[in-house]
Amino acid sequence: MARGSNKAAPRGASGAARLAWTQALQYAVALLRDGQHEAAERELRAVLRKWPDQPDGLHFLGIARHNQGHSDEGIALIRQALAVNPGAVGVWNNLGNVLTEAQRFDEAKATYREALARHPEFINAMNNLATILRREGDHAGSEALCRRAVEIDPEFAQAWYNLSLTLLEQGKVDEGLTANSRAIVLWPKHLQARNAVPRALVHLGRLDEAAQLYRDWLATDPDNPVILHHLAACSGGTVPERASDDYVERTFDAFAATFDANLSALGYRAPQLVADLLTRLLPPPARQFDVLDLGCGTGLCGPLVRDWSRTLTGCDLSSGMLEKADRRRVYDKLQHAELVAYLLDHPGSQDALVCADTLCYFGELGPAMAAAHGALRPGGLLVFTVEALGDGGDAPYHLQPHGRYAHRRAHVAASLAAAALHTEALEPVELRMEAGKPVAGWLVAARRP
Repeated sequence: MARGSNKAAPRGASGAARLAWTQALQYAVALLRDGQHEAAERELRAVLRKWPDQPDGLHFLGIARHNQGHSDEGIALIRQALAVNPGAVGVWNNLGNVLTEAQRFDEAKATYREALARHPEFINAMNNLATILRREGDHAGSEALCRRAVEIDPEFAQAWYNLSLTLLEQGKVDEGLTANSRAIVLWPKHLQARNAVPRALVHLGRLDEAAQLYRDWLATDPDNPVILHHLAACSGGTVPERASDDYVERTFDAFAATFDANLSALGYRAPQLVADLLTRLLPPPARQFDVLDLGCGTGLCGPLVRDWSRTLTGCDLSSGMLEKADRRRVYDKLQHAELVAYLLDHPGSQDALVCADTLCYFGELGPAMAAAHGALRPGGLLVFTVEALGDGGDAPYHLQPHGRYAHRRAHVAASLAAAALHTEALEPVELRMEAGKPVAGWLVAARRP
């Protein structure tokens, strides 16, 4: 998120006072950038006690409160800053970013448009608005904004990446690849942006072209686990039994900032499906169980299972995702750990395990199921989702071109049985939409006898 400044002095501030609040704000902003949100909040509130209308203080306090999981308060503070200094277009852009992360997309669009009305060549707001329009299917509007942004600044890599995606999604593959080539030259090491383009080709069924992009990338970054995994997925190369820890960590660290907003646009249902199945299989919630959220990500399951939890723990390989989960203030403990290792390290510790759309990064389910059995107390419940592999063929699982594994029903059932877990539910569900099509999955519950 950009860190714009209002550059407005408090009313009646002397030279010494101006220096004091400037230094205090600089220190607070440094704390924010270092992720020390509580410390930054304290500094900013101290500034505002002396100068209540100081717009930089209001703005950055709003950012801090959003980062602490209090988005409504943060948005109100940023709006208050803009009421004092409405000409601060960088702050309008930051407000749009916060609204986007809070999934208030209509308000975000209006805010980016306000920034552009005040500064028609503000390319950051232009590109941010183009991103929302593309996700909403307004490709013509998105393309026009991206083209205008790169016309103003031909070195603006983010807009070139965005333009390549909106062109590919319209089926303009040659133009999209040309825009992508320009983006790579300008910003070759941006993992999330660069990976989005071959993934878009995968959704179009252009697997050979996607594989070639990964091979070209691999030539300059030969040990990158993300490239290696996706190249295997879309080229039919040697398929690992599961995604590597390095792949998962790097992918989701890069994805953390936009994860919730992206999944919201896809109608993501896995956490709610897991919670609904718990409702069917557990007694009414009374904070009576020790619950572990495996691969908790940004914590989407947390609020849905909190009422059953005497203690609620989340574990994940991505520190970026864990930071987002921490903002929800629903977990008693968050651990940076691989889920099988964490289960093995905590035998007999849990009454319930939940796992929404994490085991789709495992092909062979046996080790995870055995570890789950060991971590559960007798009578404990495991609830999870995986993507479903259709009929035909004998393979128990398949690494799909987009990089996730799909599992045959028989493999799920056999893995549970081998781990001495009793299957209580194994139901077909739709997990979300992707490329305009529903993603089929299995919703599974099993109990340790």
